[in-house]
Amino acid sequence: MALGWTDLPGRRVGIWGLGVEGRAALRRLADDGLRPTVIVDGAPPAELGAPDGGAPVVAQDAGGLERLAACDVVIASPGISRHGAPMAEVAAGGAVVVGGLGLWFADTDPDRVIAVTGTKGKSTTALVLGHLLAGLGEQVRVGGNVGVCPFDPEHADRSARWVIEVSSYQATSIRHGAGVVVVTSLAPDHLPWHADDVETYYADKLSLASHDGTGAVLVNGDSALLTARPELSGAIPVGLADEHAADAAWLDALGLLGSHNRRNALLARAAIVAAGVDADPARLVEAAAGFEPPEARLTAVATVAGVTFVDDGLSTNVLPALAAVEAFADRAVALVVGGQDRGVDYGPLAAGLTDHPMCTLVVVDSETADRMADAAAHHGVASIRVPDLEAAVAAGASAVGDGGVVVLSPAAPSFDRFRDYRHRSEVFAGAVARHADAQPRGTSAS
Repeated sequence: MALGWTDLPGRRVGIWGLGVEGRAALRRLADDGLRPTVIVDGAPPAELGAPDGGAPVVAQDAGGLERLAACDVVIASPGISRHGAPMAEVAAGGAVVVGGLGLWFADTDPDRVIAVTGTKGKSTTALVLGHLLAGLGEQVRVGGNVGVCPFDPEHADRSARWVIEVSSYQATSIRHGAGVVVVTSLAPDHLPWHADDVETYYADKLSLASHDGTGAVLVNGDSALLTARPELSGAIPVGLADEHAADAAWLDALGLLGSHNRRNALLARAAIVAAGVDADPARLVEAAAGFEPPEARLTAVATVAGVTFVDDGLSTNVLPALAAVEAFADRAVALVVGGQDRGVDYGPLAAGLTDHPMCTLVVVDSETADRMADAAAHHGVASIRVPDLEAAVAAGASAVGDGGVVVLSPAAPSFDRFRDYRHRSEVFAGAVARHADAQPRGTSAS
């Protein structure tokens, strides 16, 4: 049964998870005059503060799952795997488990929604879409996995066109289509959440393109994996070749680095056209002005002694890490990698680097370090093992020399050592600053 927020009155509703979406769900229930039956989180109640909602807060391992199983509907946060034992226990009690975003899709006119998903590139594509649509005079909001929760009463706007970034976690709770669906890329990721099975991950991720009410589906036409997927057989491919089919000055105006980002922008333009908005190239040039790329996405940090340091810390998978190297294909590159282990195969990363003989892999000690170093050795890719980002900055600069680039594009999440990607980026920027301070007086830095 596909439920919307408007279907919840009269039902016993539980909240599972008090992250960003969980607290937004509490506000939405309160705004609708509803009171949750129970609020459950993985942390002990004393650590949760005092969320609004008027319901008891129960720790998951202290009777929380049993309380949720007794509800009619459970609104679960995206981080809670739909394939794990806790989810099975709650569902066995008869509760219908939903997500806040899925509830919102059920209540929303699909023609007002452009949904963007993909293993990587979805944030950039969604932000480009929002920026261009606003520049073209549309009333638009960006939400979902980036931006704001569209169901949060603090951000609700029924009159706006919404660009919604959808993660694989969020996609599993969505049962209604969007007027336009964009799929940017596909590669193994988040496997522990998706039952440690790559095909389950692919099916969950791409389910967004198959719901009733879905209109145009646009996919990265340069991805052989995407174009071969049977559930995308009716999709419209958009690739780099489309750049030459029309005036591309607007692409330059966006200021994005890398061919992958140009393709993401082309997908954004195709989505605008599919949504029925005039995307005349001259208007797009004006609309593109002033775009600010997302932080930690091929963001220049500094140039020190002729070496450029770039933060691409949001690249937590093989595909974007390789794309980061390709963005500087004519320069020597030190690719700084390492992080939390999600079961991703790093053989394709090392194999891809064999096409870039001027690239050195700088492997930071972390959960993934041994597998990354082993993959590099197996494929004959030059690599350096370092204890931390401080050492990575120095080793990378030494490896590439004057005119080279050191790119933090870790191909893994940050959570084994850092609070989040922002924390990792801050540590990297600090290491670059100290590296600059250590240079002989008179060395150029900018």
